[in-house]
Amino acid sequence: MTKPRKILVTSALPYANGSIHLGHMVEHIQTDVWVRFQKLRGHECHYCCADDTHGTPVMLAAQKQGIAPEDMIAKVREEHLADFTGFHIGYSNYYSTHSPENKQFSQDIYRALKANGKIESRVIEQLFDPEKQMFLPDRFVKGECPKCHAQDQYGDNCEVCGTTYSPTELINPYSAVSGAKPELRESEHFFFKLGECADFLKAWTSGNNPHDGKPHLQAEALNKMKEWLGEGEETTLSDWDISRDAPYFGFEIPDAPGKYFYVWLDAPVGYMASFKNLCDRIGVDFDEYFKADSQTEMYHFIGKDILYFHALFWPAMLHFSGHRTPTGVYAHGFLTVDGQKMSKSRGTFITAKSYLEQGLNPEWMRYYIAAKLNSKIEDIDLNLQDFISRVNSDLVGKYVNIAARASGFLAKRFEGRLKDVSGSLLLQKLAAESDNIAEQYENREYARALRDIMALADAVNEYVDANKPWELAKQEGQDERLHEVCSELINAFTMLTAYLAPVLPQTAANAARFLNLDAITWANTRETLGEHAINKYEHLMQRVEQKQVDDLIEANKQSIAAAAAPVEDSKYEKVAEQASFDDFMKVAEQASFDDFMKIDMRVAKVLNCEAVEGSTKLLKFDLDFGFEKRIIFSGIAASYPNPAELNGRMVIAVANFAPRKMAKFGVSEGMILSAATADGKLKLLDVDAGAQPGDKVG
Repeated sequence: MTKPRKILVTSALPYANGSIHLGHMVEHIQTDVWVRFQKLRGHECHYCCADDTHGTPVMLAAQKQGIAPEDMIAKVREEHLADFTGFHIGYSNYYSTHSPENKQFSQDIYRALKANGKIESRVIEQLFDPEKQMFLPDRFVKGECPKCHAQDQYGDNCEVCGTTYSPTELINPYSAVSGAKPELRESEHFFFKLGECADFLKAWTSGNNPHDGKPHLQAEALNKMKEWLGEGEETTLSDWDISRDAPYFGFEIPDAPGKYFYVWLDAPVGYMASFKNLCDRIGVDFDEYFKADSQTEMYHFIGKDILYFHALFWPAMLHFSGHRTPTGVYAHGFLTVDGQKMSKSRGTFITAKSYLEQGLNPEWMRYYIAAKLNSKIEDIDLNLQDFISRVNSDLVGKYVNIAARASGFLAKRFEGRLKDVSGSLLLQKLAAESDNIAEQYENREYARALRDIMALADAVNEYVDANKPWELAKQEGQDERLHEVCSELINAFTMLTAYLAPVLPQTAANAARFLNLDAITWANTRETLGEHAINKYEHLMQRVEQKQVDDLIEANKQSIAAAAAPVEDSKYEKVAEQASFDDFMKVAEQASFDDFMKIDMRVAKVLNCEAVEGSTKLLKFDLDFGFEKRIIFSGIAASYPNPAELNGRMVIAVANFAPRKMAKFGVSEGMILSAATADGKLKLLDVDAGAQPGDKVG
């Protein structure tokens, strides 16, 4: 057994303005498996999380519901915690960022940063909604992209060409809250001088933790940090605006009436607040974990989309306010379903609540997700047919059946008592893998760990087939051998249960009752049970049925319109269109191969094309993608006055764009590609003969 460690672990805080879905579960399952493994090994490991509750979206959502933000976030927290608990996520504490502890820590850190010369006030210009009387966050401003001129783009980046910009650069901007034309106004804001932290961050991001010498960041994350931080003495870091103007739901900045902490300042501080709340309840020394010279460990599990905040802002905030920095920041990729982005219209935007309400075993999904995870920042896919096959094959066919096949003979012939089989070569083989599998769990190589565990299960089942206890039971004079074989199988099942316990905690608890043990521990991966009495076997896991998955998809299907997010005042809704040009468009900024691979372009057949009543720009396309039919609106009516001539034609369309509400006309489920000519016309791209609907373009 290794020396006992003291560890604090967190998952990213779910935002208090939406339901928990399987994408969230990837992260929380990954974290929970690691925490449970540490506890099985005998370490002191605290797992803290909370709802992220502040910001403009929460404030506006509460207003829309006609309730106070405090009431809304309390209700959402209960729902979130119920979903996570249903998936056996074993938090030590699940709290809220809207807490007295978080307010105190946020203000204390701010004051410490200010005393350290890392806070500066500046007057900036921002877009202001004159109807709602509020400054608008970037994502609440929409308008025409200043580069490619696509309409209805957010105030921070264009979803069509990928350009980033400030909201003041948008052409014809409008408020996504009221639809009003925003005004440019001045306001005093407070900035964290992140640029001055560059030397520290270059050293920290490329450094190793003192516990085991492992890097603070994964290799992929470190490469991204080098890109953001710059090379040598140069840095590309900008100072960070940490303030927002009233009205805003959050914590007011000390000595600055009407100014509030930006949500991304107090959100990670919520880790500290949740842990402090836990420490006060159970008597743990909080300072031991957060003092600058702490010898404890702190790990953050996050999605790759928030790496910037956790690997740059957060360590800098901690270090320059006199606190310890993270031991490690572990990022994971996104979840797709059946190879595509989760979709409400296809029923693959699966919420945790619907999964549980349909009666599916949460440990099926825990196992499947864990079997896909490794230590790299890679997206994973939930293939629903593979899900059924793998769960049934591995968990039911290979693992659970071992106990089922041996327990009956022990109960009937030997009063449930095991024979001492400590000399078994089979059990020695299983025990010999303990350190290897432990290392894989420690390094978050769950897929490899589960492959090795299932290989051991295969070896046990081969032993069953070779020794045939059902035949031994029929043969005279073979009782002792039958007793020995069945005892070996129950011991093997116990070892496999210990190996799987971080992933299948409820099954492990149920198995412990069957095995007449107080609990399953990692010691069970090495030790045999001796002459031990077990209890009556009760079935531990059912098979996944196709109908259960079909019913789950059906339960999650919603109208396509519900998947879109229309602007509240439809008169300000825009449609994607291409402006005319005096000359050819300039070549866009250089893109990487990875950027290109994110776009899923497919061949589609035009089943029907027609003009859209009430619009002079839009055509409505009914398209066959081979794998499904979709409707896409395209602003090319001026180029094709007779849309019926396009019927039967093959076109190229982007298949993985989110559905977009097109004012009063409907929802567009993708984008058709066309060439913008020098005279402002848009011409559909041709597809060579032989290409079929659904063929991938690349």
